[in-house]
Parts: sequence; structure tokens; C-alpha cells
Amino acid sequence: MPDYDMVVIGSGFAGSTATLSFLETTEKASQVGSVALIEAGKLGTWPGGSRWSNPFLRLNRDNTLSRDRAERVEEGLSDLDYWRKLADEMPNTVKFMQDHGVKLIHYDEKNAALEFEEQHFASPIGGGKENLDEYLIRIAKHKTADVLYNHEATELTQDDEGRVGGIVARKPDGQERTITAGTVVLACGGFEGNPEMLMEHTGKDAEDLPIIVPGIKYNRGAGIRMAMDIGAATAGRFDMVHAELVDTRARNAHSVIWGQNYGIVVNENCERFHDEGEDYLFATTEAIAYDTWRHQNQKSYLITDKTVMDRFEGSWVYETTNQPPEKSDTIAGLAEKLGLDPSKLEATVSEFNAACGSGDWDPVKMDGKKTSGITPPKSNWANPIVEAPFSGFPMTAQLKFTFGGLKVDTDGRVLNTNEVPIPGLYAAGEITGLYHKHPPATSVLRANTFGRIVGANVAESLSVASTG
Repeated sequence: MPDYDMVVIGSGFAGSTATLSFLETTEKASQVGSVALIEAGKLGTWPGGSRWSNPFLRLNRDNTLSRDRAERVEEGLSDLDYWRKLADEMPNTVKFMQDHGVKLIHYDEKNAALEFEEQHFASPIGGGKENLDEYLIRIAKHKTADVLYNHEATELTQDDEGRVGGIVARKPDGQERTITAGTVVLACGGFEGNPEMLMEHTGKDAEDLPIIVPGIKYNRGAGIRMAMDIGAATAGRFDMVHAELVDTRARNAHSVIWGQNYGIVVNENCERFHDEGEDYLFATTEAIAYDTWRHQNQKSYLITDKTVMDRFEGSWVYETTNQPPEKSDTIAGLAEKLGLDPSKLEATVSEFNAACGSGDWDPVKMDGKKTSGITPPKSNWANPIVEAPFSGFPMTAQLKFTFGGLKVDTDGRVLNTNEVPIPGLYAAGEITGLYHKHPPATSVLRANTFGRIVGANVAESLSVASTG
């Protein structure tokens, strides 16, 4: 008999949801299912990215998935069956979350242009830490569940026919322990915390890209490596990452500056380098963050004016950071506060203002108000920066998650290089490769969805085996 019916690696949204779903599904079937939830981080720390998140959720008012662009940006690149299942399962996922203590607030966004079909999104009260605590409290009530902190999985074990039968884990004392299991679920994130893997897949610039929250230092790509060692296939772009622009002055984690669409962004030489109006809010922030990291020496600056700041007063767009913007009644004065060359910034702003076309500025939609005669252009929201006081934020890019990972089917089974399921091995969450481009506000939803599906599937297979 194995030590556990299921072993789950990683205690973020995907791993905790898989564990809870498994326990409750076996309980409903009047069965006893045992599970070990393995976490590399120490008890009392905030390992991984889930606990640090205050996520946007791509939900419509009726808790269905906002599909606008979610499938289209990935069409022909990633698994559309996966996206369709995510959409089909979304009401069940939201119900699961709410049944387990997650309280959602729905927002109609009235200021910023979002790539969501209803200009609407949701967010959980309390953020990731409070939501995961709700899951873990419920897991702890099950006598057949063990949560093992400070245990680092290092290897998958297999029987003679290739079925995964457990893991080798490094214990807190440094010694190794083999834990046998009927099924193993990998839910331990990407490789943000592994500099060697980052450099291998994204190049030497990886050393210049800090992680956005401390917990993802535990996301070392171990699950990806272990599965690939036994023949797992991969999916998603390993050379791409999701980074965000954060306020360089802030000391709290995840001090993101959004809304680059509604001003101009310059580098340390006061030069614009990206079309700030090419896409909606989240996609633009991600694109400029990537450009800042790859090509701008990790330094960029958002410049805007009173018209914009008054419109967004009290909004999350510019107030996720705990620092107010630098302000001045002149562009030269703002440049000095930001450590930029005053004359160069004045010249850039003047050139931009002169290039702004006619038309009404409407930040809630792609308004077609564009520049002419300058490079790069600004395709939307090209409003002259003329009303004092002028505001600016110093920004740098920080890494949130990687794109590449393991290839799975819509049941969460890990596929081998011939696209056949590896017996006894599942995966959910960020460790599963999917993205080539990033449809915003989907990461937490897919972790909860496929974690829930995987846990239920393993429980149901256990039930079939016991009655077969």
C-alpha cells in the first residue's frame, strides 16, 4: 500500500484546490482518501506567488469567464480546448471558491479601457493569503491530510511499467525521504526563482529581472524538471515571461503602476520607446514592462498631467503603489525630481504634444485619438500633456511568472512527448505551459479551475479502482 493515495507538490491556489477537491470528493463518495500536501517553503512564510496576489479575475457580472480576446490572443498557438474548458467550468469554479470562504467584489471599470467584454472584473476580498488560509483551514480538518512544510520534492519515482508512484523529497534536516502515492499532482509553479533556468530560456538579461514578490523564490522549476526527466512534453513559450512595472520608490511588494496608456513613457534618456496606445491597459503595461527590461536598462518613467490624474483620483490604476507621484508645475521641474535631463524631457513632451491629433479623449475605449509624424506613434489616447501640475512615476520591470511549462490535457493529466498521458501524473496551475501571449486576469482562475478538476478526477479514479 502506498503512503498516500495522492501527493500534491505546491500549496498555492492550484495545489490547495486540488487537495481540497480530492478530500471532499472522496468524502462525498463515502470513501477515505489520504493526501500529502508538500511545500518547499517553511511554515509561517508566504511561499509561492498565490499568497502575495491581490488578483484581478476575468469574470463577467454573472461569474462567467470574459472570453473577449482570451481565446483570440492565443488562437493557433495554445490549446483552445483548454481555454474552452476553462470557460465552461468557470461557474463551477466560482461556486467552489465561494463555498470555501472566498468573497468576491465585482467592479464596473468606469475610467480605464480593459480588454474584457463587459468592461468589468472581480477581485477576492483579502487577497491571496486570506483566500488560501480559508482553503488550508478546511484541509486541516481532514484527518487523512498531511501538510508537510520545508519539504522539497526532488524526483518522481516510477514502477517498472512507467507509472508514477511517488516522489523523493528533501526533509528539513537535509536528508531524503521517499513518499509513495497512487497519484502525484505537480502544482509548484514555474521557474521564476531559478536564475539558471531563466538564463537558459530567456537569455543573460534574466539576471537584471528581479522577482515581484519574495515568495516566488521557491518557484525553481523543480516540477518541470522532474517531469521532463521521465519524458513529459512541454507547452507555452519558455522564452517569455509576464512582468509588471513597479514603482522604484516603493518598499512594499507588488507596487504596480498601471495606466501607461494615458501619458507617455520615456527611458533614462527622455526618449519615448513604445506606442503607449497600442492596446488595452493590462496588455500595454505588460508590453512596456518587457521592453523596459529587454531594451531600456530597466528604467522607464511615466509622464502625465492633471487631466489624467484628476480622472483617476482614488483609482487602483495609479494608487496600487504606496507612493504618490512626483509632481511639479513645470516639465523641467518634474524631470529634476525624477532624475532626468530637464531640457531633453521638455523637448520630448513638446514634440509629443505637437503630434497629437484632433478628437475627443476617451480613456474607457480605444478612442482613435492618435499622433502623426513621430516615432514611435501613439495609436490611442494621444492627449497633449499641458495641464499642470505634471506627474511622473519612476518604474522598473519585475518578474511575476513564466510562460513555459508542462503539457497537459483538459483533465490535467501530464502528457509525454508522444502526447500520451503519463500514468499517475497530473499538473495544474502555472507549472502547466499554456501562454504564448498573456490574456490578463486568467492565471488565478485557471489555477483554481484545473486544481479543482484534477482533485476530483483523482478521487473518482480512486472510487473506480475500489469498486472495480
